[in-house]
Amino acid sequence: MTKTKSFMKSWIETPSGSDFSLENIPFGIIEYQGRRGVATRIGDTVVRLSVLAHHGFLGFLTGDQLQVFEAPELNPFIGLGKAVTREVRLRLQELFREGNSALQSRADVCRQAFIPVREAVMRMPVRIGDYTDFYSSIEHATNVGKMFRDPANALLPNWRHLPVGYHGRASSIVLSGTPIHRPKGQTRPADEGPVVFGPTKQLDFELEMAFITNGSTPLGSSIPVEKAEDYIFGLVIFNDLSARDIQRWEYVPLGPFLSKSFGSIISPWVITLEALEPFRIDGPTQTPEPLPYLRQSEPANFDIQLEVALQASGCRPQSICKSNFGFLYWSMAQQLAHQTVAGCNIQVGDLYASGTISGSEPDSYGSMLELCWKGTRPLKLPDGSERTFLLDGDSVIIKAYAEKQGLRIGFGECETTILPALP
Repeated sequence: MTKTKSFMKSWIETPSGSDFSLENIPFGIIEYQGRRGVATRIGDTVVRLSVLAHHGFLGFLTGDQLQVFEAPELNPFIGLGKAVTREVRLRLQELFREGNSALQSRADVCRQAFIPVREAVMRMPVRIGDYTDFYSSIEHATNVGKMFRDPANALLPNWRHLPVGYHGRASSIVLSGTPIHRPKGQTRPADEGPVVFGPTKQLDFELEMAFITNGSTPLGSSIPVEKAEDYIFGLVIFNDLSARDIQRWEYVPLGPFLSKSFGSIISPWVITLEALEPFRIDGPTQTPEPLPYLRQSEPANFDIQLEVALQASGCRPQSICKSNFGFLYWSMAQQLAHQTVAGCNIQVGDLYASGTISGSEPDSYGSMLELCWKGTRPLKLPDGSERTFLLDGDSVIIKAYAEKQGLRIGFGECETTILPALP
């Protein structure tokens, strides 16, 4: 019989089953009374770290370091490096732990620092300098290969040898809750037909996670796979919206362009690798064995449960996909090692997305393209309507959490609504 492990308890009220337990300590940016700054969250309480710093509760930091909590993005904070950000996380856990009255007894500080989550306006957590989107789910790559190429040879020859990826557009990555207008572009509906211009008719979501880097490297250097996690601060949920008909026409020979640059959505709270450590697992067996610079000797995947819900206008959300971050063939460490092996430099706040995360079962496919198998298997919604791709007014809601033996580390939600194309 599996025993339930005893975990830390907080004197801050935390609803049962909350994504934001004391073991989590996420980091994000809030706006409150016209000012932005770094915050964390316990249950339904948001905590302004600039207030705690001002009153000496993070006194192990120097004067200059304390200023990072007043910045309008996390970059200065996470740029301090893991030695510092780990210590801040541990200090916050200690301050919030049941039985520690150091902060709890300071009602004046608590009144300034603690905000009900409904009153805190979430903002983009990081200033994203560069963005790479990988293609690291073997199930997703296989499904796409079966649909559009040779079912008997679905994977291209390079796929099992390296983490395939492309450089995307950072400026159109937006925060959860931001609506996205349907994009316009060129398509060729029939193989031998004319090329036409107009709004996409095949708008899709892509279920992804993304990691954010906390360091910089000089041009020409590379990050060894065994050191890659030292440069990964944490993860967010990522929805890489895609226009499949535009993509199919434009992607040869250089890959996606307009079909993926019109809007991608991230969740507001960054969950640290330290919080996810209890959920570390082995990834799929890699055959053939990767080249030496990509070989790993320790488990480098994470057991994070993922769920996508589709909400038609005026209807309740309906779950349409359940997958897992642990399904990825290529780990985050391998992705970052490959990104830098040719000498590409990285920066604090860069974002690296996993690519669509699909499992082996049809209900675990991470896109409409797969769930509806290129439009041949429509989804039925509670109002009686059907979907093969997203319609105007549809909302996509992605949740992610890791849970075992009573411990839950969650990411909250990543949500967007599709608006009609602009003129």
